[in-house]
Amino acid sequence: MDTKAEQLRNYLALWAVPGIGSITSRKLIAYAGGIDEIFRMKQPELQKIPGIGPLLSENIVKTECFKRADEAITFAEKYHINIQTIFDEDYPFRLKQCEDAPLILFTKGVPMRTEKKYISLVGTRSATSYGKDFCERWISSLAVRGHDAVIVSGLAYGIDIAAHKAALHHQLGTIGVLAHGLDTIYPTQHRKIAAEMLEKGGLVTEFFPHTFPDKTNFVRRNRIIAGLSDAVIVVESDITGGALITAEQANSYSRDVFAVPGRAGDKYSSGCNKLIKSNRAALIETVEDLEYQMGWQTETKPTQKQLFIEFTPEETKIMDLFNTQPQLNIDEICRLSELSMPKVSALLLNLEFAGAVKCLPGKIFYRT
Repeated sequence: MDTKAEQLRNYLALWAVPGIGSITSRKLIAYAGGIDEIFRMKQPELQKIPGIGPLLSENIVKTECFKRADEAITFAEKYHINIQTIFDEDYPFRLKQCEDAPLILFTKGVPMRTEKKYISLVGTRSATSYGKDFCERWISSLAVRGHDAVIVSGLAYGIDIAAHKAALHHQLGTIGVLAHGLDTIYPTQHRKIAAEMLEKGGLVTEFFPHTFPDKTNFVRRNRIIAGLSDAVIVVESDITGGALITAEQANSYSRDVFAVPGRAGDKYSSGCNKLIKSNRAALIETVEDLEYQMGWQTETKPTQKQLFIEFTPEETKIMDLFNTQPQLNIDEICRLSELSMPKVSALLLNLEFAGAVKCLPGKIFYRT
């Protein structure tokens, strides 16, 4: 087995350890100095690492995790599944910026492209005609207005499947984030839709094959829906709906969150109205609302080289990015500059104070 294949096997084995999570696994890799070093350590060494302890260290040294890793590799090879680690270049860039992004992703379909616009539509499984009609009309308008967009949702009943179907109907890509392994589709009634989605989008999960879709997994997968997207739209939700969890996670990731308003007293609009009233989501009715908030259609004046401003080397690096693209969002600036999000945020603030760049809604920047 070559070094790359052996490393992937080790990453999968670590991800298969009971009790390991997104944050702990990455901290452990950093502390040990690499994935390979973890499995060379003895249990007494492991349990001294902060956050590990006796139980987790015992689980790490057991061989069962490697058995599960080997099964996952065999399954992926047989069914053409792509396995990505968070350290891979093709791991979704937006999700990689999230602190609790999964160490491992299993994906099938068309690779995700950074330049596309990823929009999540989420909501209740008990969708009304109001919610379903909104998905159809809104996604139709999105396509007509020429946006190179991908619709992200959870392939569940209600709003999720309405969004996926509308995207397919209007020739847009669509991605389903699953709460189980790729060996099955839940609910089974959505298998045909899932197969169609592979042509212009795909399926994504952090769960190993043969993982049962229990309740806690649906909560976990919601953070991936939020993390993959530029914006999250809650179409319909009651006051305690799971879509509100997705909205909260999106807010914690500094994503733009929107909610579709409904009539006062309607059960499945109460959650959306609450988000809007508490300023945790912007009201959305049309694609134009999204365009304005995200800065996707804002016209800017021709750029002109600024005189008498002395930039640091890192500021110059950022300013040079605007020579080829008039507008860039902060995620794109991080990717192209290869600088961290905190560093880029500080540099952009300095450049704003200097009058060199301006910020539009949706964290879009342009050179003045």
